[in-house]
Amino acid sequence: MKDWKNYQDQHQDRFLQELLDLLRIPSISARSENKADMVNCAEAVKASLLAAGASKAELYPTKGHPIVYGELITDPAKPTVLVYGHYDVQPPDPLELWNSGPFEPVIKDGKIYARGACDDKGQFYMHVKALEVMVQSGSLPTNIKFLIEGEEEVGSPNLADFVKENKELLKADVILISDTAMISLDTPSIDIGVRGLSYIEVEVTGPNRDLHSGVYGGAVANPITILAKMIASLHDENNHITIPGFYEDVVEATPAERNLMAEAPFDEQEYKQDLGVAELWGEKGFTTNERTGIRPTLELNGIWGGYTGEGAKTVLPSKAFAKISCRLVPNQDSNKITDLLINHLQTIAPPYVTVKASLHHGGEPYMTPIDSKEYRAAAKAIETTFGKSPIPVRGGGSIPICALFEKELGLKIIFLGFGLDSDNLHSPNEKYDLANFYKGIETIPYFHQYLSEVSNEGSN
Repeated sequence: MKDWKNYQDQHQDRFLQELLDLLRIPSISARSENKADMVNCAEAVKASLLAAGASKAELYPTKGHPIVYGELITDPAKPTVLVYGHYDVQPPDPLELWNSGPFEPVIKDGKIYARGACDDKGQFYMHVKALEVMVQSGSLPTNIKFLIEGEEEVGSPNLADFVKENKELLKADVILISDTAMISLDTPSIDIGVRGLSYIEVEVTGPNRDLHSGVYGGAVANPITILAKMIASLHDENNHITIPGFYEDVVEATPAERNLMAEAPFDEQEYKQDLGVAELWGEKGFTTNERTGIRPTLELNGIWGGYTGEGAKTVLPSKAFAKISCRLVPNQDSNKITDLLINHLQTIAPPYVTVKASLHHGGEPYMTPIDSKEYRAAAKAIETTFGKSPIPVRGGGSIPICALFEKELGLKIIFLGFGLDSDNLHSPNEKYDLANFYKGIETIPYFHQYLSEVSNEGSN
């Protein structure tokens, strides 16, 4: 197996250049003007799989953006790993806050700066290069399938149909996902769960048209003011969410799990300095790591209305809008939470406005059992390349398709992420450390090796 690292070291400069080429493609799934870029990126992913050694790779059209599927089946008796990732990226706005072009990757201080560098092009591409390393070293211990989609950042609206219609194609023993973070290269960790998501948009309407704020101000309710008051009421003085029934299904973490989380190193002062805030905020009775991992949240993602252009316009607007998302924990159900949130907003709305709300997308929380052979293989792989055992942690983000994978394919998911929480995901100046990129390529082959070994043990 030592040839894996030798081959990687010989070719890592090329690996990096290939990733930079992928990052130059503005594959923004949320914008219709980037539709051609999405196809170009899917084609580039397909070509990269074939070049790495996949025996076949194809584009599957959907109602939205294409799905890339690839595979290398060497022996049906070997375990099969299904690698999931996504080639689409978040919009780069606000552009003025980037230090360099979001699709003009720059390497500075050992880090790649570009949209998608970590989420998720840099991370799924580690698996493409790990495939090449194993193939070229003549030591592929498993079968590998790839499912790289182009709509994760918009809620994967077409992936469910694809999975349901292609169960035989996607048949495997485990799903491997690198779209999460670890604590650091000095303190490796494995996410054992991700939170669910409910994301809605709210429209509050007052008068039937925009009004002169001098003539009508003080006599007609301003929808922006009303919406702001409604949103402010969604948390109490202890920062608990006030929606009736919101916490009803929450599975409380055990003292043992909270103690395990507390073992992870955390420097609160450094955390605040990195974010540029004087104090932290959150639900009373929980630590920062607990608030971002084991507790549900409600966040305002955007709010607008009235005149926001250059200069002044004295207007009392007809409408105000907001985007609101809730991160969910086991056993919360995204559909139930969406209904609770929308019904609550309509209930608390005063009679001088009307409220309309609609769901953008959602997904369920997911937990990985840490006593499984698949988790043990991942932990051993990290221990091999990092020299220390990983800490199991819960991630704060969401991968909405996870619950569907388990339901439709009957497979457990392993999160083998190499990003960092400080990588500015969804923000300007997204980055990915070169050390993490290379360490991921080094570690992934060992997961395949150890999964093969524990699978053989189970069959003896």
